[in-house]
Amino acid sequence: MEPDSLTASPLSKAHDRPLLAVLRGERRDPPPVWLMRQAGRYLPEYRALRAEKGGFLELVHDSAAAAEVTLQPIRRFGFDGAILFSDILVIPHALGQDLWFETGEGPRLAPRLVDHMLSDLTAAPERLTPIYETVRQVRAQLPAATTLLGFAGSPWTVATYMVAGQGSREQAEARRMAYRDPAAFQGIIDAIVAATIDYLAGQIEAGVDAIQLFDSWAGSLSPAQFERWVIAPTVTIVETLRARFPATPIIGFPKGAGGKLPAYARETRVDALGLDETVDPRWADASLPTGLPVQGNLDPLALITGGEALDNAVAEIRAAFRDRPHIFNLGHGILPDAPIAHVERLLTLLRTR
Repeated sequence: MEPDSLTASPLSKAHDRPLLAVLRGERRDPPPVWLMRQAGRYLPEYRALRAEKGGFLELVHDSAAAAEVTLQPIRRFGFDGAILFSDILVIPHALGQDLWFETGEGPRLAPRLVDHMLSDLTAAPERLTPIYETVRQVRAQLPAATTLLGFAGSPWTVATYMVAGQGSREQAEARRMAYRDPAAFQGIIDAIVAATIDYLAGQIEAGVDAIQLFDSWAGSLSPAQFERWVIAPTVTIVETLRARFPATPIIGFPKGAGGKLPAYARETRVDALGLDETVDPRWADASLPTGLPVQGNLDPLALITGGEALDNAVAEIRAAFRDRPHIFNLGHGILPDAPIAHVERLLTLLRTR
């Protein structure tokens, strides 16, 4: 990491990217900001385009449309980061599972690996080609000061969907398989790791500035299982990508990890750590490695509530991380009923000294 600094990067202002600077270890005041799921259903322009295209996957696989969705919140709000519009389940799709979305119920994958073998699948990596083209199109249109973020799901979270064929709150089928047949489950994890490395490398080569690993279900594991299925695969991804792309920062976001966050940070050596809304920011600042950039962690419901609840939450987070490189974000994705006026208020709070 570069030394902490409240000064601007030595790059000219025209080429300064505040979010990227923080990921490389600088402190900025005000902190750069982007919001998870910022390209999504709370925006009327997104809803209109999705209706025109016919569905979520149709948007993801239409590079021009996906680029437009990625850019919509940048045009409206001027966020410091643009997050690629895609989905974590494109990796199972590329590994050979069928993927579709049931209206009102979420994603489905088939065949389920709880009752089929990984060897039953026929890999289809060409399914990822439109996503790389999306990155290239966004890169060509993005303002110079805006950091372009790519992403993938972390192996544990992706595996839970591949095993069960859908999402679940307790991830019981994947957890049972990991205990009952750890060798078979390890094979699934290894396949996801290899595909994820290739996928993220493709995004970097196409033009993303940084990447984020989303481990949405990391909180469901015991400490030993967390070590094996969250930390160990993440180490492999981070080390492999860092060897190939040393200038590309990696954000780890193990949602629900709680007290396991310091171990995750130390062992994976991610460049920045995303914090969910259940993490006390003052505890995080005291417990995490000195100088490690953090990202987060406003409760999405505080954003929806607005008013004093929003003002106080923003002030508390900023105070907790005043001496640490910090990217302001939510503790999870923005919700569909988030009022646009409250997002505007958030940006005013952050950008008015």
